[in-house]
Amino acid sequence: MASKREPSPSLRMRKIALVICEGETEVCYINLLKSWYKSPIRIISHIEGTKITPSLVEKRTKELKISQWDKVHTFLMYDMDVQAINEKLRKCKAEMLLSNPCFEIWLLLHAKDQKAAIETDALIKELKKSASLWKNYSKSAFTDTQKSFLNNNTDIAVTRAKELHEFQNPSTGIYKLIEFLKEVGSKRNVVI
Repeated sequence: MASKREPSPSLRMRKIALVICEGETEVCYINLLKSWYKSPIRIISHIEGTKITPSLVEKRTKELKISQWDKVHTFLMYDMDVQAINEKLRKCKAEMLLSNPCFEIWLLLHAKDQKAAIETDALIKELKKSASLWKNYSKSAFTDTQKSFLNNNTDIAVTRAKELHEFQNPSTGIYKLIEFLKEVGSKRNVVI
């Protein structure tokens, strides 16, 4: 009787992207990414809000690592408009996907460049003016038209985001997650 060989660790390794985020808008976007990218990686999101600490990040990462071969890539997707949270984030061991002043800068970069500093309220107004599909923008959900627009304009948003200075106003690190997903998988041709 032939013996069965144990599969090599590389064949059993699971890649997991843990995205710890501030609120519902970020989770809505993470759910879009899950539908757009087919990859050998699981994308998990956790809303932690202001409770973020290095020990919480470590705990969430360890919870997902089932076997010794699992590789958990931890990302923090937060707005930089709250100084107290910024101090907590700097102490955490994870890839920073910080947006300054807020997540909506990432959405705006899908429609247009934004090089000048901008406050959160002004940014939301600018997003709503940038294209008719954003006129009735709601933080808690994306319309099908908005989903399609985001999907079709991700590459230009990545390019625009990379031209900005990290942690400065305006800036966003969300493009790093997009690049990570492209590296480990491929984008689906999704019709929304």
